[in-house]
Amino acid sequence: MQPTVRFFTSLVVSLVAWLVCGGALAAETGQHPQTMDKQVEIKVNYLLYLPADYGKEQGKKFPLILFLHGAGERGDDINVVKKHGPPKLLEGRTDLAVKDFIVVSPQCPANKWWEPRDLITLLDDVSQKYAVDPDRVYLTGLSMGGFGTWETASRFPERFAAIAPICGGGDPRRVRQMKDMPVWVFHGDKDPTVPVQRSVEMVEALKQIGNEAKFTRYPEAGHDSWTVTYNNPELYQWFLEHKRGEKTASAK
Repeated sequence: MQPTVRFFTSLVVSLVAWLVCGGALAAETGQHPQTMDKQVEIKVNYLLYLPADYGKEQGKKFPLILFLHGAGERGDDINVVKKHGPPKLLEGRTDLAVKDFIVVSPQCPANKWWEPRDLITLLDDVSQKYAVDPDRVYLTGLSMGGFGTWETASRFPERFAAIAPICGGGDPRRVRQMKDMPVWVFHGDKDPTVPVQRSVEMVEALKQIGNEAKFTRYPEAGHDSWTVTYNNPELYQWFLEHKRGEKTASAK
């Protein structure tokens, strides 16, 4: 074999070995700083409601409600989200206070749980596309969505002006991040699915750190404590009483 051929053959073999080993032959041993820069794809299906006067007044920004449904509405049929809560109301009467808000109602995939970081990514995306007042963003949810409300607010308290978890629960040890957040909790005393004690624990933990959260307990209600709650215009009025960054020791 001629020298030139031998050299070329050796070069090809080395290159193949480098490719097979993923470049390991060229890697420098020891400890060195590295960076991983990858785009993570997040896909969230959601219902978006815009008020009737949206876009009619230049520069006007609107309050936003982020609504989290319960376990029964998970899946890939977005219309199922209209079964309860604000999405259901928005399909009906025109005189409801919720219609003054931008309402974002995401759908959790089947067999999954609410992921706070995905919700914040969705909130960021909606806020960039639409005229959202960042100081009037409110979070609420029922059952699994109530749990998701507690979890998301504890991890990203700086994003919300007030929260209203319904028949949910959470980790009482994590409420410290919500010390100054207005909170209104709702639960049925006869709830067979999520015991009212789950909300009691969260409210008591808040009170221990100086947050006098509101707590509405329905003496005769079972798991469905959301219908009466979302039908109550006082909830939406209460939301609008609060803006992000306004420190409060009480939910008023």
